Amino acid sequence: MLEHVAGVAVLGVIAASGTGKTTLLRRVIPHLTADGLRVGCIKHTHHPFDIDQPGKDSYLLRAAGAEQMLLGSAGHWALMVDTGDTTDAPLAELIARLDLARLDVVLVEGFRGEDIPRIEVHRHELGLAPLCRDTANVVALATNQRPTPTVAVPILDLDDAAAIATFVAGRVRRFAPLRARGAHA
Repeated sequence: MLEHVAGVAVLGVIAASGTGKTTLLRRVIPHLTADGLRVGCIKHTHHPFDIDQPGKDSYLLRAAGAEQMLLGSAGHWALMVDTGDTTDAPLAELIARLDLARLDVVLVEGFRGEDIPRIEVHRHELGLAPLCRDTANVVALATNQRPTPTVAVPILDLDDAAAIATFVAGRVRRFAPLRARGAHA
């Protein structure tokens, strides 16, 4: 299981579509950053996307055949890479593209087929059984179900972002000694 890369913790968030994975991350990340942690995110999408805009110089250069186009400005940069692949890049390859020296944790949304630890988001009102009963590598269940379901992992209150952030920070800090030594997964 990929729990860290060079001492940078890797933790996924999974749930059925529309359950609130992004909403949970948006609520938890400010608590993590307030706690001094540097957060990176990788989100899987099933839809084609392009951050570049037709007609802009960078778009025209890519259209002319540049396989990589880096846009840079004060405070930001973005790299578009046209791979030509018809399958998703492996998560480990995408993580390696991040500036890991500037991060403490990489939060991953989606990538269900990857072997990483995950927090499951579960909303009782959707009427679905928790995935953690049949899904490997779920390390906690964030749910609003009362009474809480019987599962073999810690249960977190879905409505308590600070408590979820505390759980995440605890996992992140387990890898701090590895980070200091520059260890790899």
